[in-house]
Amino acid sequence: MCGIFGIVTDKEQPLGPILLEAGRRLAYRGYDSVGCATLHVDGTIDLRKDVGKMDAVAARLHFEEMTGSRGMTQLRWATFGKPSQVNSQPHLDSDGDLVGAHNGNVVNNAELREQFSAEGMTVRSANDGESCVHAVERYVDRGYDMLQAIRHAYHDLEGDYSFIIGRVGEECLYAFKKGSGLVVGIGEGATFASSDLPSILPLTRHILRMQDGEIVVLRPEGAALYSVEDGLPIQREVEVITESMDWAAKGGYAHFMLKEIHEQPQVAAELLHLLEASEHVQPFVERMAGARNLYFIGCGTSYHACSLGAVYLAQAAGRSAIPILAPQFIPQYAPAVGPDDVGVFVSQSGETKDVLSALYAAQRRGMTTLALVNVSGSTLMNESDYYLPLACGYEISVPATKTFTNQALAFLFLALRMGGRSTETLAPLPELL
Repeated sequence: MCGIFGIVTDKEQPLGPILLEAGRRLAYRGYDSVGCATLHVDGTIDLRKDVGKMDAVAARLHFEEMTGSRGMTQLRWATFGKPSQVNSQPHLDSDGDLVGAHNGNVVNNAELREQFSAEGMTVRSANDGESCVHAVERYVDRGYDMLQAIRHAYHDLEGDYSFIIGRVGEECLYAFKKGSGLVVGIGEGATFASSDLPSILPLTRHILRMQDGEIVVLRPEGAALYSVEDGLPIQREVEVITESMDWAAKGGYAHFMLKEIHEQPQVAAELLHLLEASEHVQPFVERMAGARNLYFIGCGTSYHACSLGAVYLAQAAGRSAIPILAPQFIPQYAPAVGPDDVGVFVSQSGETKDVLSALYAAQRRGMTTLALVNVSGSTLMNESDYYLPLACGYEISVPATKTFTNQALAFLFLALRMGGRSTETLAPLPELL
């Protein structure tokens, strides 16, 4: 999960304060890195981005001083490419006349980056947000206008995501939706697009809710929707939001836990797409399969996912695994493990002290360490030999909901792969949640 916000206005003006406030309202969607870009009527782009949380990066790079007639901000929760300045969003195209940012996961990112490099484009990062920009650039360079270029790029980019992009010399921004959230706001002399409502409602109460397979063109005087499939305009009534900001922040639910329960189908689908396309799954499975002894190690809810994972592995792959609480692993198993053993360490945050202590104890004995972790850039991700992301986004409620679901789903996926069974049987699962 990441967060994006874009604005189009009718004149050059200070946009920094608007982008900064929108970013603060999106902060729960990503805290690995943040960036802002503004486009000026003279054809220049001001791009500022770095690793860190919104307020710290904004103060360091002076976001509040940014001006322009169009702008965008992005907060990143890293899945493709480690947290770094170059992987931060927004991204430029090869020539610096397109700038864009995305929310979600493009699962064929590695393949696309190779294609773009072979076609002579300047690929600066490992981030899939940059692939979205180059996918549009590819067709702009072939002579297509922006709307047609986006329609073609949509089909090249596999996964669940939403994306916003602007081009120098124009007065609009474009955004499109494919699996991840995107809502449009209509204001006085300005239009907006964002991953969710709370960043838009301080600016306008008039919105359009986008559906998958739709493109929006934002202009100062209004927004126009188009179909990706045939390029034809889509007519939709503007909705007026009368509820409170607190209601919007919770997605219309009574509390965050209920909101996160209802997010489970989406994050489960995103995880399945990510795992199906990931080049890291096979080496992960191979090390599990080759282990003398295999341990699943976690605390709290993650330990319960480990217990369920051991059942999946026995049932689907005919292989035993030992689920164990992290504090118990150290005295009970750590002194006896060695290089032929493998541990899968499971944590939402990647910073659970007992899990990290068990990890270090295992590494001192030469044990291979794998990780299932939600927070990219965390200690567990960086210290383990191999890891797979859980791709749940930020979980505000203390009781685990979507993180437990994706932990269990990841174990089931790995068990099927180890057992030589098709993981396509899992495709209907998100709709059943």
